[in-house]
Amino acid sequence: MATTVKLSDELIKDARRFGEVYSRSIPKQIEYWSRIGKIAEENPDLSFDFITAILMARQEAREGDATPYKFGSSS
Repeated sequence: MATTVKLSDELIKDARRFGEVYSRSIPKQIEYWSRIGKIAEENPDLSFDFITAILMARQEAREGDATPYKFGSSS
């Protein structure tokens, strides 16, 4: 569902700058920040690096590019 919202010029400017660096559109950059912020609020003990590592691992699993970890295996 698309909704029009009013955002500050400063937020748009920052989203444009970060979006350019990470090859995201302004809306996608803001969505990314929103997603990370929501996860961080729900899990205050997790670091940003840990959150992004979890998101990357989930995407790799979706793409079939992950192998299960076998506990108790020495090799």
